[in-house]
Amino acid sequence: MLYRVLDAVTSAKCETGRRARKQLKVLDALDAARTQLYHFTTIVIAGMGFFTDAYDLFSICLVADLLGHIYYQGRGNKLPGSFAGAVSGVALCGTLLGQLFFGWLGDRMGRKRIYGVTLKLMVLCSLASGLSFHRDPECVLATLCFFRFWLGFGVGGDYPLSATIMAEYANKRTRGAFIAAVFAMQGFGNLAAGAVVLMISARFKNTAAYETDPLGQADYVWRIVLMLGAAPALLTYYWRMKMPETARYTALVAKNLKLAASDMAEVLDIDIDAVTDKEDVSPRGGHEFGLFSAEFVRRHGRQLLATTVCWFVLDVVFYSLNLFMKDIFAGIGWFGDADSMGPLEQTYAIARTQAIVAAAGSLPGYVLTVLFVDRMGRIKIQLMGFAMMTIFMLGLAGPYKFWSHPNMHAGFATMYAFVFFFANFGPNSTTFILPTEIFPTRLRSTCNGISAAGGKCGAIIGVLWFQYSRTSVQGSLLMLAGCNLVGVMFTLALPEPKGLSLEDITGEMDEGSEQQSEESVAVTAVDSEFIHSVEIL
Repeated sequence: MLYRVLDAVTSAKCETGRRARKQLKVLDALDAARTQLYHFTTIVIAGMGFFTDAYDLFSICLVADLLGHIYYQGRGNKLPGSFAGAVSGVALCGTLLGQLFFGWLGDRMGRKRIYGVTLKLMVLCSLASGLSFHRDPECVLATLCFFRFWLGFGVGGDYPLSATIMAEYANKRTRGAFIAAVFAMQGFGNLAAGAVVLMISARFKNTAAYETDPLGQADYVWRIVLMLGAAPALLTYYWRMKMPETARYTALVAKNLKLAASDMAEVLDIDIDAVTDKEDVSPRGGHEFGLFSAEFVRRHGRQLLATTVCWFVLDVVFYSLNLFMKDIFAGIGWFGDADSMGPLEQTYAIARTQAIVAAAGSLPGYVLTVLFVDRMGRIKIQLMGFAMMTIFMLGLAGPYKFWSHPNMHAGFATMYAFVFFFANFGPNSTTFILPTEIFPTRLRSTCNGISAAGGKCGAIIGVLWFQYSRTSVQGSLLMLAGCNLVGVMFTLALPEPKGLSLEDITGEMDEGSEQQSEESVAVTAVDSEFIHSVEIL
């Protein structure tokens, strides 16, 4: 009897394993698919969202001084402290909430269904931000902050959805490069913000109208700059609506393998008959533990803490250096006598500096990440980036007064560009990639949103620190260098997902197979009670 039971159990396990392997055919085909045109199309579709995100978030720091000249003329030509912090940080607050809300919604309703909503919100609020009219300056700025908040809310939704969609469409060999390419569009958006401000301000400051009414012409500039943020989002709206749901969500969350294979065959050149047949069954989905369960904490709690903290400390540094670049460079006399400049001349000088740093430091860093992330691995790049950022920031902060000599300005700008180079060929890219790969499909968008929201908490803290802290620029730079060291420590707690299938990284298919095996063993054991046999001594 004992031998018959064992034989029945073994047969049940083999059958369960065979069916589990069959369930993976659709996803195996996706992992093994050659790189095709639709992969690059998805990069553009998802990447243009990040282009828009970066443009919208970073353009405001270029025109913030214009608002002070226009609405507080004769009162210091600067925004009051409360409004200055709100104009710079309110979009980040919206982004944080959008990342949490749309990340959660993407796992509940599907990636595609929510993808268009975020884009509509970005378009409408970009246009509305430039149409903030009122006689009272406080009302203009309050209206601007209102629409900037909801703009940030839409931007926040783009983070987890774009990352998840690209990861779930990609094959396992080049997945890191594809996700990094989507995120690299942030660099082009940052550069575009500087270029647009340069062109618009140059166009208006060289007119006769500017000689007679400089503030009136400057008022057009900031409105046009903010409203142009709607253009790239509009260009990709149709294609976002045409995208099918990702095969991984349909197969593993919606539990419909047939539809997953059909959707995938519409956009990728694969043999649909090779990945589905009449015996295919929907995955059981394993125990399907929730985000706040003890099982999730045991399996993924340390990883979620590490991705969130790494993104947090990275964004403290990254957004502080981006949004307050003008203050850091002004501290060494980069802009000369700023008080003698007109409003558009000052804006032009700030935008030119940002464009130089973006072109010389940020973009090369993004490109190298795309080229090497699937060769070196995410963890090595992140560790290298945090370490090199620390070294260069100490080089900026230690002799900060030394850089104020006019002959040293070029050296300061070069080292500043190197910080951004290693941020982007480092944690600014990898903190975006890792949360998209190491969490289960049914929680992937949510966990990415939580990690990204941790980053925006860091960005908000950085804004508040630079806006209201009485610490010197040198002391602030030293504090930012310390943040990088925290990132190094928490990076060591993360796994390396290079070259692995998403399901192999998360173990979610194994989890389903284990449950099915246990159930099959239990059923077989019960049935075995009715087997009449003679025990062998």
